[in-house]
Amino acid sequence: MIIVMKPGVAPKEIKEVVDRIKKMKLKPHVLKGTERNVIAVIGDERNLQREPLEAIPGVESVMAVLKPYKLASRESKRENTVITCGNMTIGGNRLAIIAGPCTVENQSMILQTAKSVKAGGAAALRGGAFKPRTSPYAFQGLKGVGLKFLADTRKQTGLPIVTEVLDPRDVAAVSAQADILQIGTRNMQNFELLKTVGKQSKPVLLKRGLAAGVEEFLMSAEYIMAQGNYQVILCERGIRTFNDYSRNTLDLTIIPALKERTHLPVIVDPSHGTGKRAYVAPMAKAAIAAGADGLLLEVHPHPDRALIDGHQSLSLEEFAQLMKELGPLAAAVNRTL
Repeated sequence: MIIVMKPGVAPKEIKEVVDRIKKMKLKPHVLKGTERNVIAVIGDERNLQREPLEAIPGVESVMAVLKPYKLASRESKRENTVITCGNMTIGGNRLAIIAGPCTVENQSMILQTAKSVKAGGAAALRGGAFKPRTSPYAFQGLKGVGLKFLADTRKQTGLPIVTEVLDPRDVAAVSAQADILQIGTRNMQNFELLKTVGKQSKPVLLKRGLAAGVEEFLMSAEYIMAQGNYQVILCERGIRTFNDYSRNTLDLTIIPALKERTHLPVIVDPSHGTGKRAYVAPMAKAAIAAGADGLLLEVHPHPDRALIDGHQSLSLEEFAQLMKELGPLAAAVNRTL
């Protein structure tokens, strides 16, 4: 159920509705918009009586939400959610470009990369300190040391930091250093982790699972939002199919499908989505043309010497060239870089 408030409603009128909902043993979530606010109601709606709520001053209407993802749905919020992180916005007219290496290898390497991608037009730096790997013998990241390198790099460049968290026990430590918490594909349905990041105040970048459908993807976002954190960024990063010419199948159809169903911003990771450096730039352009709100790109000073995923990482020069080529394309779809 959602309660739509009238335009320009006073805070005390919103509070009156929120207090009434709490007395019914239900959980209210206030979703703020530019024109009007909406209060989503979560819980056993048999306790919710329609007419008394519509009689409260400031209430415009009370409507049922048919989708199982109540807070993430377009029914709850018609206008697009725009998430702000430092000088970067995600979901607005300006495309959000997040770039950096798959993993932090050392301080000089991450700083060199950050300076270069910033000069090329990136708005945020990505870099893994904790790395989930298919093989237990593969490099698992620098962990706490990697977080320190990222934090030091932010001080020197001003770029917000996007980094992955794997374990609910590490959320507080990662959140203390990162600007955006990333949930990787393997953890899209790690519900305890989702609930834990949902209690943080930092935006969450949620990657689609290897075989997740649209509803499963949005239900994972709902887990985060149900804890009170509405700053969720959805990321398409490819799904597992029968193809043998790329690492994954980058499903760009999901961009308009998500835009129909949710107000949350959608970005695309063509690096993991293709797994091949030669495919990254074409699919990055295709993602922007399809309506993505930004890109998550792997960039490394020396891809041939990268500890992880060098085969899908752009060089610094390739990233700079791609950014130049994205400018006219962004303008063609009424977006800016």
